[in-house]
Amino acid sequence: MIPGGGQPNMQQLLQQAQKMQQDLARAQEELAATEVDGQAGGGLVKATVTGSGELRGLVIDPKAVDPEDTETLADLIVAAVQAASDNAQQLQQAKLGPLAQGMGGMPGLGF
Repeated sequence: MIPGGGQPNMQQLLQQAQKMQQDLARAQEELAATEVDGQAGGGLVKATVTGSGELRGLVIDPKAVDPEDTETLADLIVAAVQAASDNAQQLQQAKLGPLAQGMGGMPGLGF
């Protein structure tokens, strides 16, 4: 409720919503440009993803490659990518969490 029973200032609400939308877009751009790493096997496999979750790089130490056991290598790759993705999720929460909370009370915004 607005103190005094008055109507909310629609112009002010629209400006506030527009600013939040701009802040959200800026944070999403920063996430897309930020890279985070994850690793598995004590660093034998390293994955790099953007803060938005896009896989950008994969480094495999030759010691991890055993032609007789490609299954373990595949597991290490999956684990490294998952670790990097988890780090990206944490980065997203840190960047977008406060913005999403600020927009939570606005109808039509699925946060």
